[in-house]
Amino acid sequence: MELNKRILLAIDPGNELSAYVVWDGLKIQDKGKVPNHHMLKVITAYGLNYPQGEVCIEQIAHYGTGMPAGRTVFDTCIWIGRFVQCLEYLFDREPRLLERRRVKSHLCGDSRAKDGNIRQALIDRYGEPGTKKAPGMLYGVSADVWQALGLAVTAWEVEDGKD
Repeated sequence: MELNKRILLAIDPGNELSAYVVWDGLKIQDKGKVPNHHMLKVITAYGLNYPQGEVCIEQIAHYGTGMPAGRTVFDTCIWIGRFVQCLEYLFDREPRLLERRRVKSHLCGDSRAKDGNIRQALIDRYGEPGTKKAPGMLYGVSADVWQALGLAVTAWEVEDGKD
């Protein structure tokens, strides 16, 4: 990896597990879905391996649906705060926070898109995941890692305030 090459860690946080993708703008360098306490270790290793690397975390947003937020939403917010604190304390940097509707708008052209639409937009862009014998670039991407990849691609391509 070139010293000055741009690299991004994107995190799709959850209340117990979080998905992540390390993205270089062309391909996935690392990915996974891990328990949140392990995600702190992923952040630490990333910061040590890529001292100039960027970080983007999906931000929880209120969509005005009138539905109450449950405990899992608040637990996720606590973990987002812990991830931000880890970055600030260990590496003196703040992550970029992006709402999921920005990802949906950027990749699908519609903020009302569903997770399956994000997955399909990524497949349309980068090709089928493939098989073990013939893996594609997206081979091994599953579950919430799709959302982390969508976040990575969006954060890579969209500057703050632009879309």
